[in-house]
Amino acid sequence: MKLPEHFLIGAATAAHQVEGNNIHSDLWAMEHMKHTSFSEPSLDAVDHYHRYEEDIKLLADAGLNAYRFSIEWARIEPEEGSFDLNEVEHYRDVIACCKKYGVEPFVTLHHFSSPKWLMSKGGWEAETTPADFAHYVHFIIEQLGSELHYICTINEANMGIQVAAIAERYKRQMMAQMQAAQSGGNSADGSVQVGINLQKMMEGQKAAAAENLEVFGVEKVENFTSMRTREGDLLILKAHELAKKEIKALYPDIKVGLTLSLHDIQPQEDGMERAKKEWDEEFMHYLPYIKDDDFLGVQNYTRSLIGADGQLPNPDGAELTQMNYEFYPEALEHVLRKVAKDFHGDLYVTENGIATADDTRRVAFIDTALKGIVSCINDGLPVKSYFHWSLLDNFEWQKGYSMTFGLIAVDRSTQTRHPKESLSFLGHWNQ
Repeated sequence: MKLPEHFLIGAATAAHQVEGNNIHSDLWAMEHMKHTSFSEPSLDAVDHYHRYEEDIKLLADAGLNAYRFSIEWARIEPEEGSFDLNEVEHYRDVIACCKKYGVEPFVTLHHFSSPKWLMSKGGWEAETTPADFAHYVHFIIEQLGSELHYICTINEANMGIQVAAIAERYKRQMMAQMQAAQSGGNSADGSVQVGINLQKMMEGQKAAAAENLEVFGVEKVENFTSMRTREGDLLILKAHELAKKEIKALYPDIKVGLTLSLHDIQPQEDGMERAKKEWDEEFMHYLPYIKDDDFLGVQNYTRSLIGADGQLPNPDGAELTQMNYEFYPEALEHVLRKVAKDFHGDLYVTENGIATADDTRRVAFIDTALKGIVSCINDGLPVKSYFHWSLLDNFEWQKGYSMTFGLIAVDRSTQTRHPKESLSFLGHWNQ
């Protein structure tokens, strides 16, 4: 099985997860708060900010020909309306480094982290945010656009809607627990006294709101991965549309799209109607806003089994990753085929991967995923890339450094890189 000649095969990172010391971002501030939901702060991360050449060279030496990375808005515009030209030069150097090693730079302009000042204005639920984002995009593309062929405006535009759905699911579970406790009368087991737990949660929320006010000037921080309202969902799409307009006005030949987090949604018994609703939430309702984009970035990690009431638990005996996802690399092919029925532009796999300490399982995952891509291409689907998540073991947001997704391990006490077998295995697909 072979990939086509101009296929982009590479790996991906996000600035906040790898660069380190992203001190002007909302997430940096949140990591250092007393009432934080982060298990640890990012600090130096894996120091990709200073070691990017070493990392890009390792990627190229393994046989990969593309690198997806993000430009950090909080570095470029640390204060509203004030742009840092030194940081622009940093990213110019990263792009030049890619080209030096024969690697195509595939740039994301927003990957979850935002400038801290944006939160003080209402974050991703504020009417002003699309224009603020477009202002940043215009500036950075004016500076660097001549060097680029591919741009993702926004990573996983649907993330906040998915977070809201998870929160709703937990709320339902909590209500069920509370009802069970009430119907059972007084219980000697204090753990079922949900009222007490709720009271503690409310107290925690009050303290967190006070700290938010102190740090951000608002009680509720609406960052990119917060639970999204319907209005907020539309603001993300508006931000994408305005950003695309700015890019195309300056450099019409740059291919522009966004990325979506997509599950292989599989209806189980009585789950057909609910599965259709889930797919509409995750993908279909975005279609009117993205149908004219040059490409869609498809990001997939596993499948979702859907029953009449929503997502079902992982099957008994299923192999699970460190993230408690089911090991199911076949999901990528299924999602690509499903998306292609309705989105008729090019499809770029911008993330696909697995958190595991056993690299042989990563190799097996990559092998199955890429065979699925070849099958799609053979059937005429316009699949143009595979970016593995991630190039490096890195800072997995609230879970800290405990999840290992990388093709390269990093000893963070020395920042020494240790390429894994999976890196060269992925590179062999390009030969």
